Formats: sequence, C-alpha cells, structure tokens
Amino acid sequence: MQIRVVPGSGAAIYRQIADQVQRAVAAGELAVGDPLPSVRALAKELVVNPNTVAKAYAELVADGVLETQPGRGVFVTERRAVYSQDERLRRLDEALETAVNESIRLDFSNAEILERMSVQLDKLNSRGKQNG
Repeated sequence: MQIRVVPGSGAAIYRQIADQVQRAVAAGELAVGDPLPSVRALAKELVVNPNTVAKAYAELVADGVLETQPGRGVFVTERRAVYSQDERLRRLDEALETAVNESIRLDFSNAEILERMSVQLDKLNSRGKQNG
C-alpha cells in the first residue's frame, strides 16, 4: 500500500493518512495482522511531522482499525464494532454530504455524481475480490 499526502488540500494531512489506511483495509489491500510502517518511517517517507502520523494512527486505533503491540509496532486488527448503527449512519451521512457538496460546487449533475460513486464502489469491490 502506497500512502500519498497532498499538502494544501482541504483535508488535514493526518486525515489523509487515516482515510487511505482505512480504504486499504476496506478494499482488502491490507489484511488483519499486516504491519504498518513505524511512525518515524512513515513520517520520513511522507516528509511530515511524526506527530501527524501518530495522530492518524491513534485515530485508527480508536476506530478499531489498527492495534499497537508494544515493542512490535502497529498492525491491522480484526474489525470490531466501535460505533452504534446510528453513529455509523451519522458518519456516513456526514462524509456523503461533504462529497456531494464538493461535487455540486464543481458543477456535476446528480446523475454524474451517482455514476462516479458507482464507479468508485465497483473499484473498491473489485480490489477486495482480487486481494481476498
């Protein structure tokens, strides 16, 4: 898995890192037990402050995506239900609202937005099948 950050984008760098790791896990690119780079190694690779990577990892640990093993590192963990269904739906609605608002700001029609969403879901599903 390759992590890339875009300085100056609308999303904070720690959020970009966390989102990419979460997508890689969801797509099956990272499996349970897979190690992630150390905080220092990833920070050096991305040319960011180690605290930024640590914040992303801490959020992913809190969300139940990663686990830390003292002396060993950070690993993908078995996904556990951290949020209630209501909270999961609230977070999904928030993410979709952000995406839809940006899409409309870029002057895409409803049909174009739905088509791109479908394409992205198909990509995600096909990557998961390839890696599974």
